[in-house]
Amino acid sequence: MLKLFLPNEQVNSILEIKSEHLVQQGIKAIITDLDNTLVAWDRPDATPELLDWFNKMRDAGIKVLIVSNNNRNRVSSFSTPLELPYIFEARKPLGRAFRKAIKLLNVQKSETVMIGDQLLTDVFGGNRSGIHTILVIPIAATDGFWTRINRKIERQLMNFFRRKGMIQWEERQ
Repeated sequence: MLKLFLPNEQVNSILEIKSEHLVQQGIKAIITDLDNTLVAWDRPDATPELLDWFNKMRDAGIKVLIVSNNNRNRVSSFSTPLELPYIFEARKPLGRAFRKAIKLLNVQKSETVMIGDQLLTDVFGGNRSGIHTILVIPIAATDGFWTRINRKIERQLMNFFRRKGMIQWEERQ
C-alpha cells in the first residue's frame, strides 16, 4: 500500500523533464498539477521558461493537460491564455479526474505521465490510476492550509522511504 505513494521518478523542477526523454519512453501526454508544480501557488501566470517548456512539449507532439484541485477561476485564468485544457476541482487523489484526463487526451495510461509536487494527491492518484508518476520539488516554500497538513504527512512518508532505501534523491532544503 505504501508503494502507491512512491513516485516512479523525481526531479527538482518540471523544467528538467525533457521531451526527448518522454518520447523515448513512449509518452504522448502529460497530466500535470498547477500550483507549486508549474508555478508558485500564488503566481498568476507562466514564466518565460515554462512557456518555452510547453512549446518544446508541443513541438514533440506531447499533449499537456492541467489537473488541479484548485477552483475554476485559478485554473482557467492560468490555462486559458496558454490554450491548455484543464480540469479544476479535481478532488485528487480520487480517480475520476485521472480517467477524465486520459479520455480528453485520447491516449492510453501507458502513454501518459502524471507530474506533481504532492505525494498524497498527485503521486498517489497517478499511481492508483496506473499512470507513470514524476514528483517535482515544490516551487514555493509556502503552501495553502490543507497542503501544509499534507506536507507533514509527506515528510513522514519520505523519511520512511529513505530509511528503507526506496528513494535515492535528496529533498531541497
